[in-house]
Amino acid sequence: MKSVAQKALRGIVPPMVTPLAGPDALDITGLERLVEHIIAGGVHGLFVLGTTGEGPALSYRLRREVIQRTCAQVANRIPLLVGTIDTAEPEILALAQVAAEAGAHSIVVAPPYYLALSQSDLIRTVESIARQSPLPMFIYNVPNPSLLRFSLQTLKICADIPGVIGFKDSSGDVNFLHQTLECLHDRPEFSILVGPEPLLANSLLSGGHGGVSGGANVFPELYVALYNAYCEGRLEDMWRLQVQVDEFTKRVYATGEPESSLLRGMKCCLSVLGICKSRLCSPFVQAENCERDEIERILDDCRGHAILWKPAVAQKMARST
Repeated sequence: MKSVAQKALRGIVPPMVTPLAGPDALDITGLERLVEHIIAGGVHGLFVLGTTGEGPALSYRLRREVIQRTCAQVANRIPLLVGTIDTAEPEILALAQVAAEAGAHSIVVAPPYYLALSQSDLIRTVESIARQSPLPMFIYNVPNPSLLRFSLQTLKICADIPGVIGFKDSSGDVNFLHQTLECLHDRPEFSILVGPEPLLANSLLSGGHGGVSGGANVFPELYVALYNAYCEGRLEDMWRLQVQVDEFTKRVYATGEPESSLLRGMKCCLSVLGICKSRLCSPFVQAENCERDEIERILDDCRGHAILWKPAVAQKMARST
């Protein structure tokens, strides 16, 4: 049974990568290590099967396995958000049911892709899913600018639909983000989380509630420290940490072809740290040897920043690989 009367989600919610061992096989040991690595960093929630998790590219069988195993590993220690991104409403609701039975906190729904939909169609879609879903839902503006997104007016309407508890904005449109925060500033129970990491500090200062930050797969402590600095009013520290975030993402997210560079770089980092395999879902390919060498240099550079480097954690995981 869905519950909408719950505390609004705030803080750092990493969009977890999906560790893969084969074309349709989960890297189970890697998943367990990754979940523990992220939680040990002090994060406030976890989001699976989003863009960073390659969710829409995975088989339904594998998506169900990711949901069930991750929920079991998290064991209600932090809120778990599940991406139920699909073109067909019955499939969205089927995944929502799996998530509810496994113990997830909420689902995340993006506008259906492929078919051309109007904003009115989108509102009806959200209303229908919210009415039938066993879990409350976040709505999601995806990174791809060629796909349908929630307009500001549509977002305002959807925020009033029972069962819709938050919004994740990965559009990268600063003006839209600021307009969203302004128009929903009187809704403290409604979470607004930003995706693009360069906007994290800016979003917090403008009234945002946290970030769905991909780099927190690798260095969760960094993003949590930035969020804590903001909450404690240490704005100089916050901006210093934002610079570290920007340096890390600029270098790591430029690994290989731009369409898959973020995933290639991030999974390669996790592989170098001994946390999980670097394999990507088809048709993407993992980092090449020369790219892995560059990632190793980047991680070596990170040793100069205490907040970025937890050698005890990394070495412990490497020993158990």
